[in-house]
Amino acid sequence: MIALGGAIGTGLFYGSADTIGVAGPSVLLAYLVVGAVIFLIIRALGEMSVDEPVSGAFSHFAHRNWSARAGFVSGWNYWFNYIAVAMVELSVVGTFVNYWLPAVPLWVSAAVVLVLITGVNLVGVRAFGEFEFWFAIVKVGAVIAMIVLGVVVVAFGINNSADLPDPTFAHLVDDGGFFPHGLGGTIASLAVVAFSFGGTELVAVTAGEAADPRRTIPKAVNQVILRILIFYIGALAVIMAVMPWSLIDGGTSPFVQIFDRIGIPGAAHILNLVVLTAVVSVYNSGLYSNGRMLYSLAQQGSAPAFLGRLSRRGTPVAGVLASSAVTVLAVVVVFLWPDFAFQYLLSIALIAAIINWGMIMITQLKFRRRIGADGAARLAFPLPRAKVTPWIVLVFLAGVVVLMAFSPQYRTAVIVGPVWVGILLVAYEVRARRARRADGQGADSRTA
Repeated sequence: MIALGGAIGTGLFYGSADTIGVAGPSVLLAYLVVGAVIFLIIRALGEMSVDEPVSGAFSHFAHRNWSARAGFVSGWNYWFNYIAVAMVELSVVGTFVNYWLPAVPLWVSAAVVLVLITGVNLVGVRAFGEFEFWFAIVKVGAVIAMIVLGVVVVAFGINNSADLPDPTFAHLVDDGGFFPHGLGGTIASLAVVAFSFGGTELVAVTAGEAADPRRTIPKAVNQVILRILIFYIGALAVIMAVMPWSLIDGGTSPFVQIFDRIGIPGAAHILNLVVLTAVVSVYNSGLYSNGRMLYSLAQQGSAPAFLGRLSRRGTPVAGVLASSAVTVLAVVVVFLWPDFAFQYLLSIALIAAIINWGMIMITQLKFRRRIGADGAARLAFPLPRAKVTPWIVLVFLAGVVVLMAFSPQYRTAVIVGPVWVGILLVAYEVRARRARRADGQGADSRTA
């Protein structure tokens, strides 16, 4: 449920309007292709997580199988990734609150959610798990109900608006065809679609605190991608059948817009509540992940030692509070630059996610090299076609980065990504030199 909850959020409920506008109905193909690639990434991560279930999986695996430098970069990049994701989620919270309360400033909604979710994460992992389970249940159930309701609307031709054409699945091909902007439109949508799948890797972060990770992780990895694909493709197909893709304006969530315009009493309010729940859920998962990642980095010596302390309940309180404090910047950003908050933060979060996914695949190659053929034969949850799969994924991710470079919305992130990695590499070298100097001074004192 945490993996489902982490992936079903802003990308589906809010960002899907952008992907539909860019690709039209062919966005369904884009979700299928990207979903298949993400599945391979999560399988690679699942292979390592089942072999060694630990919290803060990415950083630990990179540290052990690649190098201390790679562990440092992987961990801090993933933390940065979810800081950006948190800012994206908080930047749109107010949009859904304003559906009912238009007078409430966007930054106030962001601040309230930040304080509430921080409190939940400080109580302990049991409280987090309980909250996230119900958050995920609400939105998963709502997406299923929306798909069923949409099918009913299409099947019975329900249309309470004289301004809208009757709902029909023919809308998937009769408004400019399945590829209204050509194959180029489909390819151009891949970047936003990739962002939608961010969060599925949370399944590995939970491995260190799962009751039976060697049983539950494979089950979650194999099922979560299939279910997410069903939710995304099924939901978007129904959306574009109920209302032609060209009429989805992106002013609010397509889910809310459709049922609002169709005129089904109360449906739009319910869906708006679900979308709000989904956004809060993703932020909840992100803060959980960041607290654990800082804890893992501290255990490796790649972060201040105080971040590696646990409360009596086993919660990395310092990591949670530090991540939450940095995310306060989101409230400021939303207040000062509301348009920037969603567009540019989304692109920065995407480039951080791509760096993270790329490092997962390279780490998996290093992992296989370390354990050798005999160790690979004993793996309980091996990655299919492990000799070629990582390279296929890496080429695809490189292609997405190239697409981002040609998009005005994402071009800034393509510049920010390498700069950010460069900053991390410099930070690692500075920290490593300080550590060597401290060790040298300690050795001198012992000799004296």
